[in-house]
Amino acid sequence: MEATGRIEQIITPSVEAMGYELVRVQLTGGQRMVLQVMAERADGAPMTVEDCADISRAISAVLDVEDPIKSAYTLEVSSPGIDRPLTRLKDFERFAGFEAKLETRLAVDGRKRFKGMLKGVDDGLVCIESEQGAARLEFDNILRAKLVLTDELIRASQGQG
Repeated sequence: MEATGRIEQIITPSVEAMGYELVRVQLTGGQRMVLQVMAERADGAPMTVEDCADISRAISAVLDVEDPIKSAYTLEVSSPGIDRPLTRLKDFERFAGFEAKLETRLAVDGRKRFKGMLKGVDDGLVCIESEQGAARLEFDNILRAKLVLTDELIRASQGQG
């Protein structure tokens, strides 16, 4: 199992028990590794600095015991932000009606990059409407996806949408 998958498996129970959901776990770096953990509150409330600090302490304790990263590393805990990455199938459903950018592993209809309005999930496929037309993408084929910062997204994030 890849390192990030193993780390995610180790920290998920603690994070969920605290009332949060993992959005993304990423391990990057050269000289010194950086473990980036992105989480959000399960109740939908905005994340605070204290939330991130609480998660950081809990994750640090679990990782100290399990020790999945053999070299020195820096732990960074953050919220997903407004123009957040879309990492779970339910994210594509939740943010239907907002603009997103997606990149696929394998070309779909001769393309790997899609930008347009998310239309949700249909039969396990992520649906997006772009200037080039509608596309239905297999979730496992999506390499990267994130919301595009728009006025509509900002209004919705402020509870005005």
